[in-house]
Amino acid sequence: MTVTPSPEARPGTGGSGAEPVPDDGDGDGPAVLPSPRAGARAGTPAGARADAHAGARTGARAGKRPVPARQAGSGQAPPSRGFLARAALLTASLSVAGALLGLVRDQSLARLFGAGRDTDAFLVAWTLPEFAATLLIEDGLAYALVPAFSVALARRARGAPGDPVRSLVAGTLPRLAPAFAAVAVLLAVAAPWLVGVLAPGLPDPALAVDCTRLTASCVLSFGLAGYCSAALRAHRSFLAPAAIYVAYNTGIVVTMFTLGGRWGVRSAAFGVAVGGCLMVAVQIPSLVRRLGARRPARTGTGSGPDTGAGTDAGTAPGQRPVDAALMATVLLFALVRQSQVLVERYLASGLPAGAISHLNYAQKVAQIPMTLSTMLCTVTFPVVARALADGDTEQARDRVERDLVVASWLVLLGTAAVVACAPQIIHLLFQRGAFTAHDTAATAGVMRVYALGLLGQTLTGVLVRSYFSAGRAAWYPVAAMAAGLAVTFWAGAGTVGSWGVTGIAAANAAGITVTAVLLLAGTASGPRGRSVLPGGPRGVPVRARRVLAGVGGPLVAAVVAAVAGALVASRAGGPYAGPVAGGATVTAVFVLLGRVPVARGGASGPPSLPLARVMPFLPSLRRSFVRRLLLPVRTLVRRLVHAVRR
Repeated sequence: MTVTPSPEARPGTGGSGAEPVPDDGDGDGPAVLPSPRAGARAGTPAGARADAHAGARTGARAGKRPVPARQAGSGQAPPSRGFLARAALLTASLSVAGALLGLVRDQSLARLFGAGRDTDAFLVAWTLPEFAATLLIEDGLAYALVPAFSVALARRARGAPGDPVRSLVAGTLPRLAPAFAAVAVLLAVAAPWLVGVLAPGLPDPALAVDCTRLTASCVLSFGLAGYCSAALRAHRSFLAPAAIYVAYNTGIVVTMFTLGGRWGVRSAAFGVAVGGCLMVAVQIPSLVRRLGARRPARTGTGSGPDTGAGTDAGTAPGQRPVDAALMATVLLFALVRQSQVLVERYLASGLPAGAISHLNYAQKVAQIPMTLSTMLCTVTFPVVARALADGDTEQARDRVERDLVVASWLVLLGTAAVVACAPQIIHLLFQRGAFTAHDTAATAGVMRVYALGLLGQTLTGVLVRSYFSAGRAAWYPVAAMAAGLAVTFWAGAGTVGSWGVTGIAAANAAGITVTAVLLLAGTASGPRGRSVLPGGPRGVPVRARRVLAGVGGPLVAAVVAAVAGALVASRAGGPYAGPVAGGATVTAVFVLLGRVPVARGGASGPPSLPLARVMPFLPSLRRSFVRRLLLPVRTLVRRLVHAVRR
């Protein structure tokens, strides 16, 4: 099943007089040839659509957004907000299911093996899947392959000779798969040295070595899964990529309960290998269908033959289809970003037993709001890459700015809930079996400090996509991430002696916030489009003032909501009443005090928030709350003050 754009997202369909073209298998439904009605809806006469520059001038005179070149030649309409909302909802729903299964996995790990030496050994080996997921699925490989597939799809839509998409697969997959396998074997052989570097003070290094050798297989399985995910998302097919973590965590949980009695914590490591294979298996059928479909070459679009100039993606076999410098920068960025985990575990390895486990559980729960807030960006990243491939920088900029505000609004709401209800959440999720009340208190304290860096984590995840979405190498984000990592290391080394694991979590929050500030400065442009930094914007130019204005209100609301929610949650009795009461309070206060952006017509309006479109009563509810409650309270306070002064 593939989420496809609605009819209103396809100019020229639905009786507009356009001529449909057979589906090319990219998940967008049938492509269409331009029609007078489609041109009128875009603000451009039909005759001007053959010339992108003429169309842009005509659209500007009509008072509407200029028509980008992709509408003239790509044959693919930009996705509507309805399509993006449905795709984001599908991705978020399956991601929530995967995250819940991840909690089940962590609960099972805590229940079966507690928070002691065995789990510390496994969590050192767990570093490999964490790195592999970031490098090969979530960030690194996707940043290189999604733009490459977007360019290949754009060339295919323009009627390029042969099939650029199949040529891209033929030029990349046979090279990447053996490389993934070789790295997996190398890590398995070097497991003793790797454990010694990652956790030199570990009480039981032999167990960690065994687990590391089992988890090393994830490099091959995650690499293939990430390749399939990037290709499918570029085709605007989101179901199978979103389901991979459901399959992954299911494999780990089933393996732990099946083999845990005989293998101990090694069963969890073997479950990583089983889950990785399932991640590939759930995507193969959908990818085969996408690559098997081929739309006949189109003529009469007015765009002329495709020459492939300016890109080497999707070229004929024998040429280099993906820039090696791009691959190096994206993998290096992801490696440096994930190295924060190495720094944390290195610093925590000298602390009492259980410190690494407390860090792990706190991080897993605290990052749920960040993961959910970036789901929209997972869907829109191929949109930004395709817009840049078609030369539409304006659409890419609007999309990135909108994603920044929406993701920030959502993660701040989640941050407030995590800070307010941290002890109750950890108690509800983990306090059973070998996980004691002491573990709950320690993990909750660390989680509250971790949550302070969630906004920086989210902004970093959104902004870095704007650097790599054009399919070109970018070293600036690598330098920004390295600066944040340096802050994390030195701040953690300076505070771990006095603050313990709390100091490590604070250093993590400080380091990622520094990275987010540097990345925003690198893309920021002034009122006249000039870059804030010398040399021009490093990524998609973003109007920083507009973004910061959209984030400032929710930030203040999150602070107030966290305080109110913590007060309510601490007074509610029972393991379930605390999180429910605290979460409801946080949500109510945040929605009433936070600035909910509402979409306006035109590209100059503020970024829209899907929640405001789904629930348009929120702004009016906030005004009613201020008018009926806050204003009378303020008047009463003024009268009391006046009476006292008299």
